[in-house]
Amino acid sequence: MVDVPAEAPEHCPGTESEDAGKVSACAGCPNQNLCSSGATKQTDPGLALVTANLSSVKYKILVLSGKGGVGKSTITSLIARTLADDNIDRNVSVLDIDICGPSQPRVLGVLGEQVHMSGSGWSPVYVEDNLSVMSIGFILEKESDAVIWRGPKKNGMIRQFLSEVDWGNLDYLILDTPPGTSDEHLSVSTYLKEVGVTGAIIVTTPQEVALLDVRKEIDFCKKVSIPILGIVENMSIFVCPNCKTSSEIFPALTGGGQKLSEESNIEFLGSLPLDPLLARCCDEGNNVLTECPNSPVIPALKSIVQKIIKKCEGDKENSS
Repeated sequence: MVDVPAEAPEHCPGTESEDAGKVSACAGCPNQNLCSSGATKQTDPGLALVTANLSSVKYKILVLSGKGGVGKSTITSLIARTLADDNIDRNVSVLDIDICGPSQPRVLGVLGEQVHMSGSGWSPVYVEDNLSVMSIGFILEKESDAVIWRGPKKNGMIRQFLSEVDWGNLDYLILDTPPGTSDEHLSVSTYLKEVGVTGAIIVTTPQEVALLDVRKEIDFCKKVSIPILGIVENMSIFVCPNCKTSSEIFPALTGGGQKLSEESNIEFLGSLPLDPLLARCCDEGNNVLTECPNSPVIPALKSIVQKIIKKCEGDKENSS
């Protein structure tokens, strides 16, 4: 069984707080004296561990959206599969930091697998020879188990994923994030700051209710200095698998992702249609690239991934 971070005291003020170790919530905590002495306000040693462990990872990409249900996990898995499926010899891994709602084990078809410990750390679960994934979903006893953790424990888990997983020599590490701009996002942005985050892909759907939250995610990226690679609009249209007729399920009454990209001066990477066959592939953990090669999602997806590759590898070549 893999060790997980110890539970923080209820209402823990956090090690960076002036009240660390001094309030009633700290009573009985084994770290109370350490926190009250101010020693914990020094540089987090986890930063150096993360930096060293990710030194062989070329590109680190966050998949973000302020809104839940827009398809971040689906987009993450599709991008990872497409990068790994390319004719170029490329090593890709997915890190699922949606601690309370891990989806990657299912959508990548490795549900029920277990994480193993080696001399180099935790070994990620391999989907293909050049595609692996790490998720708290592999650590839970049952898929239906709820993860009821406060911020400090979630942050500790993310640090362990970044510093103790044997990622090896990776071309792309793609991080699937939960909705919002909270603990997990602040934690991963802090830990990746030193080693360098390549950028974020912002996922939205066409309707204004999603765009409102996505604007907040864009503002978050600006405030924590995360470059934005572009915006992807998911579920832009519905394509009937029988008659191939297209229809708008989520009308873009205010212009959708295309308009948002223009307003924000962020590149619009492309739109992905809503295809029931894709949804079935994700539920069953199958690879849509091989199971549904004629899906209208495939050409749109490949176009998006080529733009991502150009922004990552092309920009590096131009700057060297």
